[in-house]
Amino acid sequence: MTDRHAALDAWIDAHFDEQVRFLQALVQVPTDTPPGNNAPHAQRTAELLAGFGYTAEHHPVPEPMVQAQGMATITNLIVRRRFGDGGRTVALNAHGDVVPPGEGWTHDPYGGEVVDGRLFGRAAAVSKSDFATYTFALRALEAAARPARGGVELHFTYDEEFGGELGPGWLLSHGLTKPDLLIAAGFSYQVVTAHNGCLQLEVTLHGLASHAAYPDTGVDALQAANALLTALYAHNAVLRERRSAVPGITHPYLNIGLIEGGSNTNVIPGTVSLKLDRRMIPEEDAAAVEAEVRALVERAVTAHDPRVRVEMRRMLLARALQPQSANAPLVDAIQRHARVLFGEVPPVAGTPLYTDLRLYGEHGVPAVMYGAGPRTVLESNAKRADEHVVLDDLRRATKVVARVLADLVEG
Repeated sequence: MTDRHAALDAWIDAHFDEQVRFLQALVQVPTDTPPGNNAPHAQRTAELLAGFGYTAEHHPVPEPMVQAQGMATITNLIVRRRFGDGGRTVALNAHGDVVPPGEGWTHDPYGGEVVDGRLFGRAAAVSKSDFATYTFALRALEAAARPARGGVELHFTYDEEFGGELGPGWLLSHGLTKPDLLIAAGFSYQVVTAHNGCLQLEVTLHGLASHAAYPDTGVDALQAANALLTALYAHNAVLRERRSAVPGITHPYLNIGLIEGGSNTNVIPGTVSLKLDRRMIPEEDAAAVEAEVRALVERAVTAHDPRVRVEMRRMLLARALQPQSANAPLVDAIQRHARVLFGEVPPVAGTPLYTDLRLYGEHGVPAVMYGAGPRTVLESNAKRADEHVVLDDLRRATKVVARVLADLVEG
């Protein structure tokens, strides 16, 4: 440990109570998606950042595009801190949007309550905690180990739950940022360098509604859906044989998450809609996967009843992120400092989730996921009742990120 690293650690310790209050303030502004009215949280975040002397650029996404995505408002934020000519620009990205809290909470999902060293609240772990990790790592860097060159950017975005295209995707595609390296929100006990992709399709089966007393006069879309469900779930046996070589990722999987259809109990269903989710391992080609799924749907429905018309609409195509060698400086620095601060080296792994990280990768930005949190998503209760972050993980992860910035920004 160098004197610079010790100074960073000491600054973070001295300001940790302030960091916890910052995270509490972020948790106390809901960002449930849906409905996805996230601009108020961006505004509150910008106000809090201004209290630290940071000016946040507001990048609102046009309302028609947001509504077409199924949300209400999105304003993405960028904070830019430049220390001098040359060096690297390292960006830190966390998302504020999150699924609604659901039932079963024993703590106020918007309270930010601290109990037994844990801070509870929706998005406390994924990923408002890393708004705090990254903001206070940057503050520590400027106060205790200010570089002579290079720069740091904070990217706080609001479209991860719906695919990220209007979050980081918006910033990158509009040329608003192009950092040299990026760390995105993650957990403290692994460095994620690859992740699954995801294809989501809405499949609508059109039969012919008829009175249940005269079934032969109709075309039952629900029976066709039943045949389709059987074929889709049977396909998982094939997918289990396609193994990924990336640690942390096993095989592809297909799931049907939502079914709607019919009009009344005494009516032969004329229309049934399914929404399916097909996870893709990094080794798979997204276009080939979509063609395979579409062909499977058409084949299964036609074999059951050729009178049923099939309509398919792509809702999401998030490509997988493959491992990359260009992120080695990030991986090496994170592992080196985490070994000191956590007493163990976080392994390099992939995750079966799809994340915003892929969007930076698609724009040629070497990136990893690392932040505040436990060993697994389940431990944090992310997307479940009583989501929380362990404050000691938050403190130590902030120190790791600050040290990494000190090592890498100057180049």
